[in-house]
Amino acid sequence: MDKLFKISQRGSTVKREIVAGLTTFMTMAYILAVNPSILADAGKDSTAVLLATAIASFIATVCMAFMANMPFALSAGMGLNAYFAYTVVLGMGYPWQFALLAVFAEGLIFIILSLTNVREAIFNAIPLALKRGVSVGIGLFIAFIGLQNAKVVVDSSTLVTITSFTENFSTQGITALLALVGLMLTAALHIWKVKGAVLIGIVATWALGIVCQLTGVYVPNVDAEFYSLIPEKIISVDFSKLGLTFGECFKIDFSSIKILDFIVVVFAFLFVDIFDTLGTLIGVVSKADMLDEEGRLPAIRPALLADAVGTTAGAVLGTSTVTTFVESASGVAAGGRTGLTALVTGALFLLSTLFAPLFTTIPSFATAPALIFVGFLMFSSIAKINLEDDLTDAIPAYITIIAMPMCYSISEGISLGIISYVILKLCTGKAKKVNWLMYVLAVLFILKYIFL
Repeated sequence: MDKLFKISQRGSTVKREIVAGLTTFMTMAYILAVNPSILADAGKDSTAVLLATAIASFIATVCMAFMANMPFALSAGMGLNAYFAYTVVLGMGYPWQFALLAVFAEGLIFIILSLTNVREAIFNAIPLALKRGVSVGIGLFIAFIGLQNAKVVVDSSTLVTITSFTENFSTQGITALLALVGLMLTAALHIWKVKGAVLIGIVATWALGIVCQLTGVYVPNVDAEFYSLIPEKIISVDFSKLGLTFGECFKIDFSSIKILDFIVVVFAFLFVDIFDTLGTLIGVVSKADMLDEEGRLPAIRPALLADAVGTTAGAVLGTSTVTTFVESASGVAAGGRTGLTALVTGALFLLSTLFAPLFTTIPSFATAPALIFVGFLMFSSIAKINLEDDLTDAIPAYITIIAMPMCYSISEGISLGIISYVILKLCTGKAKKVNWLMYVLAVLFILKYIFL
């Protein structure tokens, strides 16, 4: 094992790698509750989504372990699952099977791109300030989704506002309050350096909700989509519901597909995925201090290939795009330095399929604190952005950050960030400092706004 993963060579031990793998799983296991909640809004069965998510996470993370020997774990990406559910399905009106087929197609394209230098070249071309801005922007976007899921932030004449805690207190009011309590608990546990603080916060918030239901403070209302918080069972070896999503991306009526529409959706997923993947990977390696002096990640190609394989497998199984998780940094902080960390995390994801009934009962207000707090963890990268020395770097990073939550799109933030970066460099006589690929990307993004 030491020879296979080069554990001693990287200054680690088998015990340390196993502990790191367990730590990574504990900090990202919330996705098993969050992803079914989000994709259920697109009309998918939550249990099927959980099983698909867990198995796809296992496949992708094991690929990362053996192909790249990196301590990174993968699962259904936050932001990308929101794009799948709220933009492609609910926004554009496509069925989720159509969206899965688009994810599968872009996954195949990603495999091809990952075998070439295209994605690696894009990664290296993006300046370090923008990379860090992407990490911060994704954090704000995810936090905004969490606030919405908890009904803390609701629609209003000013687009959004804080909820009324006293109105409908037995449903919306109490769940919003519990979400805020869970957020404070998660933050306190993190400050106390408790491992698995995010997962513990989810479970504790859920437990408080159960107490509220038993005492009559929380009253389930199925018509208003407030369900019972008490699980009917904990363990299940019935995986039949996976059949509701497995291979469904190939079972649509192809004669009803308009080829131009399909190309547009595939391009949209391709566009979002390539920059979300790069952005999330940037966030992981930045938090783990694994970038070299030039802001590059050694052995990025096999890591990107593992990501692409995970996306393709996930589409077949029935989940949205699989990507590297920023929570992998927690395993690195615990000492993980090799693929053994990823292998342990992947094995735990596979084991979690036995607990599908438990995960699918967890309400959205209990997972909301996880989203909001993960947003903070990613937001912390803002401290590494130099906001004074070179404003032609700092201002595009700022635009990237605010555009993601404001436009409700990670890809829009990256687009506007890159366009503004190139324009400011041109206007201030620093054009020669810009990588030629940044000019190409800026032109492509401008054309996207004109024609798409």
